[in-house]
Amino acid sequence: MGASGWDYITRYDGDVEAALGTLKAGVFQEEYGDGARYRSLPDLYADEEFMGTEGTHTILDIDRVVATDAPPRQSGIADYGTLRPLARSRVVHHFGAGRPTVEQYEKLVAAANEAASHEEHERSLLAECQMRWTGYYIVLYSDDRPTHLGIFGFSGD
Repeated sequence: MGASGWDYITRYDGDVEAALGTLKAGVFQEEYGDGARYRSLPDLYADEEFMGTEGTHTILDIDRVVATDAPPRQSGIADYGTLRPLARSRVVHHFGAGRPTVEQYEKLVAAANEAASHEEHERSLLAECQMRWTGYYIVLYSDDRPTHLGIFGFSGD
């Protein structure tokens, strides 16, 4: 099927795991809410063959949040299915400051998706995620308060 990139913006009240859970519930409802294939998120995850070979190509492929901002390792099986913070130095690199806004995030994601060349895309925010089946989050600010998470990553082979 190939790799699929995904990105989201979700509300954030200080708990990354709770924000991820809320986002995943909403995405599950959008993708599988008719109940034809899966009646619940646990039903989806119980389908080990589907999740282990194809996956959803969405945030639903992410199992857990990790605290480290070290890049995931291809050889590190425990790194698959993780969501981690983008390192502060990389946030500053892309946004010019450590407290990016929702609007700045949307602008950088749009620029990455509209990149005219492979080289341009490789310098983009979304290129920070180099390993499939993983993702990054960035805390986004409104009026100098953390209010949202920008979440992006890749699923698939």
